[in-house]
Amino acid sequence: MPRRYEGMAYWEMVSRHMGLLSKVDQVKLRDSTVTVIGCGGIGGAVIEMLARMGIGGLRIVDGDVFDISNINRQIMSSFHDLKLPKSEVTAERIRKINPFVEVEVFNEIFTWDNADGIIGESDLVVDALDNITGRVIASRKSRERGIPFIHGAVHGSRGQVTVFTVNSPSYEEMFRLPSAGCKLTDEVIRKLDGLSSDTPPVLGPLPNLTGCIQSFEALKILTERGRVIEAPRMLNFDLMGEEPFRVIEVPVAKTI
Repeated sequence: MPRRYEGMAYWEMVSRHMGLLSKVDQVKLRDSTVTVIGCGGIGGAVIEMLARMGIGGLRIVDGDVFDISNINRQIMSSFHDLKLPKSEVTAERIRKINPFVEVEVFNEIFTWDNADGIIGESDLVVDALDNITGRVIASRKSRERGIPFIHGAVHGSRGQVTVFTVNSPSYEEMFRLPSAGCKLTDEVIRKLDGLSSDTPPVLGPLPNLTGCIQSFEALKILTERGRVIEAPRMLNFDLMGEEPFRVIEVPVAKTI
């Protein structure tokens, strides 16, 4: 057992889990590493919840810095941290919250070229990205490695969460992207980039809720408890709608 787990502090930290999780479940969390791509609105919530749940390792990725427009929704941001790297600020906060977690920081934009080195031997990948091209890369790399990819996205008052595995439709198939079944050429990437919204409106609670749900999906996957929201099933929510939460099944045309 690594030295950082010696003593009772770790187990006291997660003691409120007991009764819902077993010690065996908690050890699975403790011995797992999760890559979270993005430290913004969704990613900050995912990272903090995983750390508080006692995850053993976090690989956090973001090449951006905090600016004042982040403060309405990104829990890692503050006026004190403006212009500082999101990944480094996040890592500092997480180490204060949970000194037992091993945090690896990647202060860089996630790309096809660096994806393998970033994901490494992670047990799963969480999508906290703000662009479709990055999601395509992350989903493909996760699928190549046979590890789950937990997707989450928001726009305005609406959000969605689903999990892609080697047994599910792919991210590109489910969302009918022009890259499905294609090599990621410059032309294909330009098409994907054109699908992303530069500055979508968003209300603060929504990305944090989305990240919390994604962290719970991670818990279910790593402990093998509960039914995972696996594609083509997807949790859709509209916090201003008459039916705020519903699980739908997305029709998927398989790519040959």
